[in-house]
Amino acid sequence: MMRAALCQIPCALGNKEENLSRMERMLSKREADLYIFPELFLTGYMVRDEVFRLAEDIDGPSVAAVEKMSSEVGSPILFGMAAWDDELPGVLRNSAVMVSPDGNVQRYDKVNLANFGPFEEGFYFTPGGAPAPMEANGMRIGVVICYDLSFPELSKWYALQGAEAIVCLSASPVTSLQLFERLVPARAVENASYCLYSNQAGTQLSQVFFGGAEAAGPGGERLAKAAYFKEDIVVVELDREAVRAARRGRPTLRDSLRGPLGVGRTHPAGSDIFK
Repeated sequence: MMRAALCQIPCALGNKEENLSRMERMLSKREADLYIFPELFLTGYMVRDEVFRLAEDIDGPSVAAVEKMSSEVGSPILFGMAAWDDELPGVLRNSAVMVSPDGNVQRYDKVNLANFGPFEEGFYFTPGGAPAPMEANGMRIGVVICYDLSFPELSKWYALQGAEAIVCLSASPVTSLQLFERLVPARAVENASYCLYSNQAGTQLSQVFFGGAEAAGPGGERLAKAAYFKEDIVVVELDREAVRAARRGRPTLRDSLRGPLGVGRTHPAGSDIFK
């Protein structure tokens, strides 16, 4: 059993120190085994070309500050930030970073950048090259970022690699509220996994982010729902046995290997995702 805290708190746009302070305050509110903050939480989403000034390396001061917090609460912290690529100079990524109490840092770079309507991510970020499974307290997690959730093949890939929960960090405005409230249970049902959604809340420039963090169980049932538009935190218990039972009862992963996308594919050696 793992307790995951979905944390939504309005960001101070462009003020990393203040956002880290707000993160620390949020951590003191509830006990959890994993704390999850939204997409680009460190800077806020609507920083536009200021993102180049605000971005940091993974071994920079902000991640070090989160590492200290993680050590103090004894649980991993997952959050969004603008991060420079580890190997390609000048390449900026929209990243999800998980920092653990032992100092271990895991990272996923957003593959599907939103570059339409009010979204301008393609002006600033380079897409990530591949998904990156993570682990928290023994539970396997597939992290996606906002628009990524619209691509079921990405979540399916994670599930076929053994992910028991799909975790989405989001910066979604109110115009996308109904869309994401449909996507979260859909990804859960398709993969017989938990699906957790942590969204920005409040107003940044012209965008109003709806908050509304939520969690769906492996049968698509809603397990938790945070308030709209304002600060809130909800804690949900994730039971690995519930995932195993759902995959036995509705074997979508097993049967994914039989369809056109699964021809010639096998699940990872030693994986227990079908047990």
